[in-house]
Amino acid sequence: MMKKTLLFLSYVFISIAAIAQQNQLSDSAEISVLTVGPGTSLNDAFGHSAFRIKDRIKGIDVVYGYGEYDFDAPNFYLKFAQGKLHYLISKTDFNRFYQIYNYYNRTVKEQVLNLNQTEKQRLYDYLINNYKPENRKYLYDFFFDNCATKIKDVANVALNDSITFYPPKNYQEATFRTLIQNNLNRNSWGSLGIDVALGSVIDRMATAEQHMFLPENIYVFFGNATIKNSNTPLVKESRVIYTKKELNQPNNFLTSPLFILGIIGLFIIYITYKDYTNNTRSKWLDIALFSMTGIIGILILLLWFATDHLGTHQNYNLLWAFALNIFMIGQLLKVQVSAWFKKYVKLLIILLCLLTLHWIIGVQVFAIGLIPLLLALFVRYLFLVKKL
Repeated sequence: MMKKTLLFLSYVFISIAAIAQQNQLSDSAEISVLTVGPGTSLNDAFGHSAFRIKDRIKGIDVVYGYGEYDFDAPNFYLKFAQGKLHYLISKTDFNRFYQIYNYYNRTVKEQVLNLNQTEKQRLYDYLINNYKPENRKYLYDFFFDNCATKIKDVANVALNDSITFYPPKNYQEATFRTLIQNNLNRNSWGSLGIDVALGSVIDRMATAEQHMFLPENIYVFFGNATIKNSNTPLVKESRVIYTKKELNQPNNFLTSPLFILGIIGLFIIYITYKDYTNNTRSKWLDIALFSMTGIIGILILLLWFATDHLGTHQNYNLLWAFALNIFMIGQLLKVQVSAWFKKYVKLLIILLCLLTLHWIIGVQVFAIGLIPLLLALFVRYLFLVKKL
């Protein structure tokens, strides 16, 4: 019995030693940060960041990233909407990683980190441990805990928080919303959706280090960072692995929010003009407008109070998408509305004026695509006050 126990313990120790040896990097190993440029869809418009571990002697060339969805999570879409979805650290062979972004024509840049052998091993061991099934998940936050901020955090673990980040020469202070919109076409549906869904909390100034929630800013700040104790650059070599091929982009103005909502706004004003000249009221139009603004308002309230998304708080889009409008449908169907309803419509006009004030003084920036719709709502509400 004793002999079997000793044999078993010997096997365990040999296995542990073999695994430790397998994960031991050679002196020629390199650890670098990969920065992937934006893609064509909204979910990849901000790029991606990852670590590359390359050791030719050990035959290692893998990429660790923190941007993988946990599709096996129960109630995936509900948790995604609630801001309670866990993301995963991923591990990919570098050749496969490269082929994917080559196929999707996205620029890939690499920064080799200036680490000593101990720091390399510490960072690699951290990633190996983080990739274990029990450690892979983390609660994603777009601004403060995403694929880019994880790169900064893990690098700081490897260097015992000895990295000093300096703003680049062309650094400009900006709000979180500006940093997002700099990566988007302001006259796009994705941009409009972000401006409607996210509240005034993202219109505050981001600190220099908070700029690193975007992968491109990880690249810029890492390239300008130093290691405190030695005051040596954090990055010892930068190179471009793949350069995006510039393709002719179609002009999408005819399908843009400004054009589509402009047509809708003109249509609302035209119907309102016809109603005014004919001394009538198109109930169907009012029902449609109150239903639309009411439903959007309810969704904004849900994003604010029923989710864990921090960026959806204090959303003054409620000044035009007034949730109570959905409960006013009954009044609009009446031949003679209640006396208080005229005051309610006056309140809607005041709210639109407050929205304009919020926009001018910078409390919250709203989507430019909404301008035609907001003007049309203002005109329609003025007509209703006079007509009612």
